[in-house]
Amino acid sequence: MNSTETTTKEIYDHKSFDPKRSIGGLLGRVKVEMSAALDAELEPLDITAAQYVILTSLALQEADSASGLCKGISYDPGAMTRMLDRLERRGLVRRVAHPNDRRTSNLELTPEGKAVYPKLRASAMKVLNRFLEGFSQQEARELEGFLQRMLENA
Repeated sequence: MNSTETTTKEIYDHKSFDPKRSIGGLLGRVKVEMSAALDAELEPLDITAAQYVILTSLALQEADSASGLCKGISYDPGAMTRMLDRLERRGLVRRVAHPNDRRTSNLELTPEGKAVYPKLRASAMKVLNRFLEGFSQQEARELEGFLQRMLENA
């Protein structure tokens, strides 16, 4: 069998597909478990896993607006507004007037938000390392590569 046949043959068929054991099912369950573990790890900081995603997106400058955050993490705009309101009240995020559009505002981390980010990052690394217990660094890099390939196929 040549490499073209290997990469074009469908992985699942009616006989082999088990939704709970499929890659999609397993990824979904891993995401739920990781989110719950991150919630528990961040609890002393009074930050949720969902808030972590927003704060990290802002820290890494992946988005600078509520709509950009919604697109990047597939979040409902109404829920995003409420989440940003909570983060703003806590002094971690601030809305800044958009220089060219009075109807919109940009988002940025406050000094307090920037100060808490290293703690958030350390918490996320602790959770990921726990989930990767028993994996070699090479296996973890391979898994990252496989997941990246899946994203490229999306």
